[in-house]
Amino acid sequence: MNSVKTNLAATSGSRPLVKVALVEDKPGVRDSWVKLIDSLDGFVCVQTCVSGEDALRVIPAIKPDVVLMDIFLPRMSGIECTARLKSELPKLQILMLTAVEDDELVFMALQAGADGYLLKRTKPEDLKAAMLDVLGGGAPMTSEIARRVVESFRRAGKPAKLDVRLSAREEEVLILLSKGYSNKEIASQLSIGVETVSSHLKHIYEKLHVRSRAEAVARYMTGKA
Repeated sequence: MNSVKTNLAATSGSRPLVKVALVEDKPGVRDSWVKLIDSLDGFVCVQTCVSGEDALRVIPAIKPDVVLMDIFLPRMSGIECTARLKSELPKLQILMLTAVEDDELVFMALQAGADGYLLKRTKPEDLKAAMLDVLGGGAPMTSEIARRVVESFRRAGKPAKLDVRLSAREEEVLILLSKGYSNKEIASQLSIGVETVSSHLKHIYEKLHVRSRAEAVARYMTGKA
């Protein structure tokens, strides 16, 4: 059975709350994630679903800002659920959650339309940053997953020259991105703010005509613009 919170204020002070829906079948894990989400300033879990079927029934009507989707669900997988939700709601932001680092699952989730991919052991502050990142047009991944995605592109061959005019700073950001660095790590390496990194990534995505970190790295590694 799914549950929805209907008695929550729509705003936190003068700011609208970011509405989060959670799809997780294990009761204990689900309760822990709800508490975690609700503990984050400016965020509220407005919907929980115990299966992909539940999510398909209720999430379109709820219209949350972000969906946190467990990848392993009974019957319908989180990947299939993501694909179906994305076909109905293309702008819905979906972050996959898993305890398993599996290259094939990562790519299947990204191909299904997932906007980011996080490990369940992600720290609260990193979860908040990831949700803000995805709402700002980014495609957050934990460093471990990003590096695995990057390694797959490296195995495909060495990067070629991009036929796209990037600024010197954008090229630096893209190079670090291709090495699997997170936004926070890129900011530290370049001695700039995380928000500045996000801004550079937005411009990179626009120039490369891509919508995710994985696609940007793919373009860099293949030299195709």
